[in-house]
Amino acid sequence: MRVLLIEDDPDLGEGIRTSLREEGYTLDWLKDGESAVHALREEGFDLVVLDLGLPRLDGIQVLRQSRANGLTTPVLILTARDDTEDRVAGLDAGADDYLVKPFDIKELKARLRALLRRRNGPSQIQLEGGGIALDPATRRVTFDGQPVNLTPREYQLLHELLANPGKIFSRDRLMGLLYGWDEGVESNTLEVHIYNLRKKLRADLIRTVRGIGYRLECP
Repeated sequence: MRVLLIEDDPDLGEGIRTSLREEGYTLDWLKDGESAVHALREEGFDLVVLDLGLPRLDGIQVLRQSRANGLTTPVLILTARDDTEDRVAGLDAGADDYLVKPFDIKELKARLRALLRRRNGPSQIQLEGGGIALDPATRRVTFDGQPVNLTPREYQLLHELLANPGKIFSRDRLMGLLYGWDEGVESNTLEVHIYNLRKKLRADLIRTVRGIGYRLECP
């Protein structure tokens, strides 16, 4: 899952980034409101964690402008403002949840999981195809009934492909899913993940569409 964190406190931002990446999220971090509006207009994210007290453009304005631009991504407001009026203003501007600083990182993770469940419906349906079974709730993967151990990024990649069987994903789209803007990666990193998935599952499950990208074949 790709998360956009919009937070100008360097220590808090670094702590959130480290914790969520350890959880398997792909996280991008911005520190001002104007950059956030641009990113939310131009790129796709699964979740947004938004501070209110931002430079250049405050969080409420970011949220209002982004919703007006058609943003449907779940947004969790993260702020030190604890007044009822502030919470109401954030929710009325289009926030889906509200967490007051200081907070426990475990609660933030739980709230993000809840937002994902809400977005995906009352329950996350097990994904199946080509002998693969993937349970989003437990992150358990089996192939022909046998458990398969995947790294967090292999899991993310398989989840995206299995959720959209037959769809061709460009290399850039998949790299954006797996890595944040500030993560230095080798040019063949995606190909290594594809190779490992083919080895752990079946060689012909993930097809290379020359000059375009990859797709999952699920007969």
